[in-house]
Amino acid sequence: MRNYRLGLYEKSMPGSLTIGEKLGEAGMAGFDYLELSIDETDEKLARLDWSRSEILALREAQEAAGVPIGSICLSGHRRFPLGHPDPEVQRQSLAIMEKAIRLAARLGARIIQIAGYDVYYEASTAATAENFGRNLLLSVEMAARWGVTLAFETMETEFMNTVGKAMAWVRKADSPYLQVYPDLGNITNAALAKGLDPLADLREGRGHIAALHLKETKPGIFREVPYGAGHVRFAESAAVALELGVRLFVGEFWYTGEPEWRKTLASSERFLRQALEGVSS
Repeated sequence: MRNYRLGLYEKSMPGSLTIGEKLGEAGMAGFDYLELSIDETDEKLARLDWSRSEILALREAQEAAGVPIGSICLSGHRRFPLGHPDPEVQRQSLAIMEKAIRLAARLGARIIQIAGYDVYYEASTAATAENFGRNLLLSVEMAARWGVTLAFETMETEFMNTVGKAMAWVRKADSPYLQVYPDLGNITNAALAKGLDPLADLREGRGHIAALHLKETKPGIFREVPYGAGHVRFAESAAVALELGVRLFVGEFWYTGEPEWRKTLASSERFLRQALEGVSS
């Protein structure tokens, strides 16, 4: 039996598919679970208001496919950030957080990956960082009430582009319900841009890494790089992650309109399994 689980990012498949169909495709490609996306679009944010019957149907779809929704990628805060200068936007941000936590609990998803930035479209300032910290603590209290883990994604911006920076906020919160969910491609770009070792940064999260996004990158390019075409050291990184006790991994890549996207799912699954199983016991 494998000593880890490999999930699949929902956006790796055409948006025209239903979530039930995506669960089935993930299973057929060999993945163990699906990571649901709640991004900044109105379509995805509307998922936060799914009805009781819609939630029940989705739970039944998970059972039918034999593939659970294991985590949620919550990037809707890009549009409504926790650190925004406008108090009304902050209110909307906290409402999104609370709804996402409740949705995760109702679906049985244990982890919500949250964005590691105070603001995205605005300039980061001392005030936005202060807003972020205050609203983060309120978010962690919400998560604790529902028993759902929030975990920081390391981003492509300077505010939180390393595990070390994310851990500073984790230590401030000092709660089991706030952890780190690094993006391997992003921390690779951040470290190598400064001549540092991304594996050393990964080790900064010892004891606090809830899961790991397995994404390929190139210098200055943060998405839509095919596996094997970039500079991420997947096998070595997997070895470190497993050494640190990480057992949940998600293949993060995007559907870009290619007609043979199912082959991309299957080849990506094989690539990631090879990296993980070359070091797992």
